[in-house]
Amino acid sequence: MNRSKAYSGWIIAALAATTLCAAGPAAAEWALDFPASATELGGKIRGLHHTALIICVVIGVIVFGVLGYSLMKFRKSQGAQPAKFSHSTKAEVIWTVIPVLILVGLAIPSARVLIEMEDTQSADLRVVVTGYQWKWRYEYPDHGISFFSNMTEESKAAAIVGAGHELHEHYLRDVDNPMVVPAGRKVKLQLTSNDVIHAWWIPDLYVKRDAVPGTINETWFEVGEPGVYRGQCAELCGRGHGFMPIVVEALPPEEFDAWAAAQTMAGSSETALKTASVAVASGPNAQ
Repeated sequence: MNRSKAYSGWIIAALAATTLCAAGPAAAEWALDFPASATELGGKIRGLHHTALIICVVIGVIVFGVLGYSLMKFRKSQGAQPAKFSHSTKAEVIWTVIPVLILVGLAIPSARVLIEMEDTQSADLRVVVTGYQWKWRYEYPDHGISFFSNMTEESKAAAIVGAGHELHEHYLRDVDNPMVVPAGRKVKLQLTSNDVIHAWWIPDLYVKRDAVPGTINETWFEVGEPGVYRGQCAELCGRGHGFMPIVVEALPPEEFDAWAAAQTMAGSSETALKTASVAVASGPNAQ
């Protein structure tokens, strides 16, 4: 008896704690719908979701409506008598043909969107993304640009003291070197990993793809408007999983071209300086 009371007490305490947590600040960001997309493809995915949801709701209302009506109208207390037939060919044809038409109607636009999601051809920019514990590396092979992207020290400090958004606006979602892309151009991503499985995910761009060691996965996106878009690793990659955010900065095409030229020039200068240092160190007077 005492044990039963103890279990009941623990259950009540757990329910109370859950209620308090749900009523806290985190509940303010809870939403029912997918986020609005910054890409045209993301808008198609969202629209496809809405279409399927509406169809499912209509089917549910019809099915449960007919079921409720039948239970109330043809119940035994009202003198209803069971039918004498064993089957109805007409009814069987109807309940087979209608679902097939619905599924075909959903399959055609779904297949179109899926094919478009996997079409990485004719890209204007290629970026190689490599996941590390716990940071990202971005390489632009066509521009000779390569850099690491780490969480900023300010965001780390907010995580350590537990102040969250009160101390840092982009709590756990700010980096020192964001991925820079041109708005209005198709960007192809080639993802891999240096250690364990990671996942590159930005909800506003409707992009999520695993980064697997020894494998190159591809995806793409095209940002419609310039802006800053944030995401994070969506794979449990170790104790630092929550500390490898993703930030994409979409610039107007002319500003991106200027940024890429500056980065390329800076990289060339750094390479020349290293080459000169090695030459001096290996000269005739080197020890």
